[in-house]
Amino acid sequence: MARQLDYHTIRAIFDRFQAAEPEPRGELHHVNAYTLVVAVALSAQATDAGVNKATGPLFQIADTPEKMLALGIDGVTEHIKTIGLFRQKAKNVIKLSQILVDEYGGEVPNSRAALQSLPGVGRKTANVVLNMWWHYPAQAVDTHIFRVGNRTGICPGKDVVATERAIEDHVPVDYQQHAHHWLILHGRYICVARKPKCGACLIRDLCPFEEKTI
Repeated sequence: MARQLDYHTIRAIFDRFQAAEPEPRGELHHVNAYTLVVAVALSAQATDAGVNKATGPLFQIADTPEKMLALGIDGVTEHIKTIGLFRQKAKNVIKLSQILVDEYGGEVPNSRAALQSLPGVGRKTANVVLNMWWHYPAQAVDTHIFRVGNRTGICPGKDVVATERAIEDHVPVDYQQHAHHWLILHGRYICVARKPKCGACLIRDLCPFEEKTI
C-alpha cells in the first residue's frame, strides 16, 4: 500500500484524467434507473460487456419492475444464463422488482440505505446508481479502484470502505462526480492487475509505484 498522496499531486492527477476524458461514462447499458439497478446487480463477478450482451434483449421487453415480474423467473433466467451466478441473480432481480412494486410504487428509491435493502444490491451497486442516475458524488469502489488507489496513493485503504472514504476525503470536490469513473477506467485499461501498462500511463511520473513496467 502506497502512502496517501498530497493534495497538489492528487489535483495534478485528476487534471490529467479530466483533460484526457472530460465526461467519463459507465459502460453498463441502461435506459432508466431501474435497468441501471438491474444491470449493476448483474455485473457482480461478470464483465460489463457480458452483461450488456444479455441485458440488451432483456431490457427491450422488461424495462420496469412490473414488466420484469410479468416475464417471471424462468424468463429472466433464460435471458441472463450467459452471466455468472445467473440463477441466484435471476432470483434477486425478481425479488427486488417485487419490493420496488410493493414498497416504492415501482420507482427506484434514491437513498443508499433503501437501495442496499434490495436483494443483490450492495454498497457498490447503490453508489453506482446514486452517481450515474442522480449525479450524487458517491464513490463505487471495485477491485480496479482498490488496486489503483493502493498502488498510486491516490486513495489507499485496507478495504473498499476505507478506499471510498479516502476518495471522499482527499480528492478535490470539483473532481468527485467523476472520480470513480476515471479510476475504474484507469484500472481496467492501464493500471491492470498482472502487468500494468506504465508506458502508456498519463500519470506515471506522479505515481510512486516502484515496480513500473516501462
